[in-house]
Amino acid sequence: MGAIFGTDGVRGVANRELTPELALKLGRAGAYVLSRGLPGASLVVGWDTRISSDMLEAALTAGICSAGVNVLKVGVMPTAAIAYLTRALGAAGGAVISASHNPMDDNGIKFFGASGYKLSDAMEEEIEQLLSNTACIPAPVGAGVGRIFPVADAVDRYIAFLKDTVSCDFSGLKVVVDCANGAASRIAPRVLAELGAEVIPIFNTPDGVNINAGCGSTHPAALQEAVVEYGAHLGLAHDGDADRVIAVDGRGNLVDGDQIMVILARALQKKGRLARDTVVVTVMSNLGLDLALEKSGIRVLKTRVGDRYVLEELLRSGATFGGEQSGHIIMLDYNTTGDGILTALQLLQVVRETGATLQELAAQMEKLPQLLENVRVTDREKVMGSPELARVIREQEERLGGQGRILVRPSGTEPLVRVMVEGRDMELLRSIAGELVEVIHRVSS
Repeated sequence: MGAIFGTDGVRGVANRELTPELALKLGRAGAYVLSRGLPGASLVVGWDTRISSDMLEAALTAGICSAGVNVLKVGVMPTAAIAYLTRALGAAGGAVISASHNPMDDNGIKFFGASGYKLSDAMEEEIEQLLSNTACIPAPVGAGVGRIFPVADAVDRYIAFLKDTVSCDFSGLKVVVDCANGAASRIAPRVLAELGAEVIPIFNTPDGVNINAGCGSTHPAALQEAVVEYGAHLGLAHDGDADRVIAVDGRGNLVDGDQIMVILARALQKKGRLARDTVVVTVMSNLGLDLALEKSGIRVLKTRVGDRYVLEELLRSGATFGGEQSGHIIMLDYNTTGDGILTALQLLQVVRETGATLQELAAQMEKLPQLLENVRVTDREKVMGSPELARVIREQEERLGGQGRILVRPSGTEPLVRVMVEGRDMELLRSIAGELVEVIHRVSS
């Protein structure tokens, strides 16, 4: 991929790195590439609750219309809803303005093709090349200019789709749902209530600046407390664009994406619906996941970190289920990208069908101790190319003696180097992580 597109679209600090000027160019280039040869084409456009989304939506939409392509405007919507609506509305593609779980200052733009899948590297590279050569993009006048058409029933369409993915109601279940003050705020509580659950929504009053702030899937402490306080059966936490979900059991214990995947994979297998008896995960997944799924005869395939790599392996292998420890889970039988609300509904369906508590279901997987550190750096490539860091990683792996693993990788969306150390001795893990963090700071200075 080029320098503009990262592992999940274009991201940066809004109005500094991701400017209205860049959004305009992305709109023109993206519309041209996605609509080529399709007269009268439209793109679905939605966004999350960040204050900068209004600014970027205006610029992106102007760019799309200036290329002679119509905009189907759906407003604040989860990323997965854009993928679904792109297909349902027969659009040539879709675009979502969101930086997912990132802080409020950031924003992003990512595209979907007509099939609802994120774009290939080749298509992103073509769009990027056009950013510096917009003269070759048609600029129609008069009746040829694109128009904007609001889709008034977009939320209702998406909720109907979500409800159709489950075959039971959730009456009798008390659920706390943390909406991260993001795109899930008006959808997740409603769909759960319409399916019969008693819903206690928290962090569901977005004001433009509070998205992901001390809440959501990356900050679940408040959800853990709320589940215990309200005596709920379980809790669910989404991120800013609701493509992730992590859960909390009735005792306030976290149930992460790995545990959710074990629960859902085993349930799907019992129904004969786990394609190729295979689950695709990333190298960040806990080794406990491997052990739990192996007991059921389920094959585990591993990829680089990033949902795009999980998706690539799903399509290559013929599997249909996989995801990340972060709670970004893809179920291709239903949608073409990670959908946190859909995943939550599937999890609740297993709870209802089995009669088990979430705590009992999560116990199917023993989590090995895993320590994660995020180190802020100015030059990720310099750090990752450091011979000193490579040497220290080898030395620390020897300390684990084959009873664990170390993963050091650059973030694809933030100026961070992520350190993961896994094993059975937490004191040893802390020592190893401390050594690695110290080296990263040293080589990045």
